Amino acid sequence: MKLKVYADRGSEPSRAILIFCKVNGIEFEEIKIELAKRQQHSPEYKAVNPMGQVPAIVDGEFQLFESHAILIYLASAYPGIADHWYPNDIFKRAKIHSVLDWHHSNLRRGAAPYVVNTVLGPFVGIQVNPQIAAEAEKLLLSSLSKIESFWLKENEKFLLGSSQPSIADLSMVCEIMQLEVLGDKERDRILGPYEKVQQWIENTKNATGPHFDEIHTLIFQIKAMLQKPPPGGAINEAE
Repeated sequence: MKLKVYADRGSEPSRAILIFCKVNGIEFEEIKIELAKRQQHSPEYKAVNPMGQVPAIVDGEFQLFESHAILIYLASAYPGIADHWYPNDIFKRAKIHSVLDWHHSNLRRGAAPYVVNTVLGPFVGIQVNPQIAAEAEKLLLSSLSKIESFWLKENEKFLLGSSQPSIADLSMVCEIMQLEVLGDKERDRILGPYEKVQQWIENTKNATGPHFDEIHTLIFQIKAMLQKPPPGGAINEAE
């Protein structure tokens, strides 16, 4: 039975799963769960993931949610997956787990609330909270600084001094890609000081192309919509 991936391409963790499957030639059926329509709370989907979040997978009789757990499972369960994604070396695996845990406690807690409470909230009907945005920006910038100074070693293309990407690289770069919807000026303000981070993003894109850009098409479309001038040619004071 073909793997089923329940995902919304507007979701950073969903995009990481979809890209991983495509890059590694894993056959799957993508089942779209539209968060904007609150389909994640439907009884049918909650039978797959009682937490009401995306992504989730069904592989035969096996069900799993939480993106990092899914990436680990796919890298371990499917034959032919290159070792660099999730190495057999137990010490390298432990380091990858360290990055993944840090990601959800730091980078994700900064990036997602910042984007939602600045430009994305009004687009999806969520009231923004400037205080949350300010706190999230501090955590986002602190996280980027730690990636630049600690997680990315000198003269290496990927996290933890690796020359090839792991599931941690893919997960964190997909997280950072949501900054695209802020527009070029704001994105550059945030990422500009972090040259190694910017190069790492490009390295990860190149290592997973053309699937990376394909799966991020929705993000680029949202970015274009948000940058359109308002009706009547009024100036958006937020820009």
